[in-house]
Amino acid sequence: MSSPAVAEKATTSYKKLSLKEKISYGFGDVGNGLMFDMGQLYLLKFYTDVLGISAFWGGLVFLISKIFDAFADASVGAFVDSRTNIGKRGKFRPFILWGTIPLAIMTVISFLAPDFSDLGKIVWAFVTYMLFGLAYAIVNIPYGSLSAAMTQDPVDRASLGSFRAIGSQTALFISGIVVIPIVLQFETQETGYIVAISIMSILGVLFHFICYRNTKENIVRAPKKEKIPLSTLFKSLLSNRPLIVLCLASLFMIAATNLRTAVQLYYLEYNLNNPGLMSILTFLSIGLAIVGSMFIPALVKRIGKKKTFILGLLIGIVSDVVNFMLPTDITTFLIAFSIGSFGLAFALGLPWVMIADSVDYHEWNAGERTEGVVYSSYSFFRKFAQALAGFIPGVALGIIGYVPNVQQSAETLLGLKGLMFVAPAVLNILALIILFFFYNLTDELYKKIVADLNERNGGGKNPDPEAA
Repeated sequence: MSSPAVAEKATTSYKKLSLKEKISYGFGDVGNGLMFDMGQLYLLKFYTDVLGISAFWGGLVFLISKIFDAFADASVGAFVDSRTNIGKRGKFRPFILWGTIPLAIMTVISFLAPDFSDLGKIVWAFVTYMLFGLAYAIVNIPYGSLSAAMTQDPVDRASLGSFRAIGSQTALFISGIVVIPIVLQFETQETGYIVAISIMSILGVLFHFICYRNTKENIVRAPKKEKIPLSTLFKSLLSNRPLIVLCLASLFMIAATNLRTAVQLYYLEYNLNNPGLMSILTFLSIGLAIVGSMFIPALVKRIGKKKTFILGLLIGIVSDVVNFMLPTDITTFLIAFSIGSFGLAFALGLPWVMIADSVDYHEWNAGERTEGVVYSSYSFFRKFAQALAGFIPGVALGIIGYVPNVQQSAETLLGLKGLMFVAPAVLNILALIILFFFYNLTDELYKKIVADLNERNGGGKNPDPEAA
């Protein structure tokens, strides 16, 4: 057993990350977003308006592809951790370097509109978006796992999570304001999309390269001499309580966020009679998420990760309850929405930090350091939440009696308000309950884990120089 003094020493035994390293890691998620966000923001409209398939089939492409992506993430994570031949570039960084160009190519290919039959176009959409999802997993799973290999310092990890959240929101902001103006510069949308998506993809490659060039894997272990069966890797995760709790909490939290995003335009158009607020809402949500993410390291240092996560969820829940209870009004809506977006930034940014902690917990508890499997398991639940959130709104709109392009009944307006505020609040409450009662990786326990791993692995250094 390690003494508290030893534990405290262990948390500071690894070199502190420089600001350059933290920013470069955040740039990696700018690179991710400049390609991933293309599909999230524009691909459905491209399918219906340019490729020429129905909204139904476009939606089905997203639903099935997200489920496929979830399993692709798990497979990539298992492959990364099962490798025994790890070179001097490290365990994760080579995937960012060599995977970014195939990902960029698949991003552009997803926005091509070949002159196929109706069935051929549907098949094309399914195949290209699934291949894009696989290419994205090959880059994103190692990228997400990289933070656990960069540092075990709690404040530095919180900073990495903060810079990653800022990078993600920055990419979303760029994607939201740049693509359509570029598309409109050309005679046809087909040409405009190819040019715009190509520009975003090239920028994404550049940001990925900066991330690769300026980061380093400091927490490394000698690779196993023999491959561990994938079934053994995943079964061992059942003993990782922090990971399971974080996956379940994030499942509800991500579903809440995506559900709100899916119905907010309906709420603006029919409840507030002002669909033009969408641009203001987007600016506020992204801007306040960036600002809120900047507070994560300071809050973690003061009150710890779990309490910061819970604080963010509480702020979001209260803002939703206030918006539902008060009479529908643009001013009060924007004020409460802004406060909620600021607070939820804490909760949405922290999982990237806490997943890295669960990697250390898994090594301490099960004896295996499996960053890829741990991170891909979390990503699996995120993708599953996204798939559900993409499917539920369509069913819910039918239940509340929504009819397109007409004045909605009072019952339907109340239903829209409930979908906008009550449903996300309930989902976030479930996330909070799970986190509060079952997340057991306290800051004190984490200090002990780092101390024990530091002793067990000779200060965290890899004895095999070829694996460094």
